[in-house]
Amino acid sequence: MFHLYILFSASLQKFYIGHVIDPWVRLTLHNSDSSDKFTGKASDWEMKAVFEVSENKKEAMELETFIKKQKNKKLLLKLIDPSFVPADKLNKLKRLPLEWD
Repeated sequence: MFHLYILFSASLQKFYIGHVIDPWVRLTLHNSDSSDKFTGKASDWEMKAVFEVSENKKEAMELETFIKKQKNKKLLLKLIDPSFVPADKLNKLKRLPLEWD
């Protein structure tokens, strides 16, 4: 299953959106890989939202691209709000808890 995840860096005051099979492993990599073009600028990335998207990588990529193209911080703030229910193009998103085992 592919997941869409939203990270936030307090030091940069920036959000990052990505898709991956295991978002928790990817978070660790974001915080430890200083060579990454965008996330390598900080090591304080926090997981703000995780969604199941699809077993199809292409669908996950398309949804990530759609959200990024909106260039809309208000949308990101809605997505990280646990009470927000995605609709329309975002209706494939199934919110997951931020805690993991």
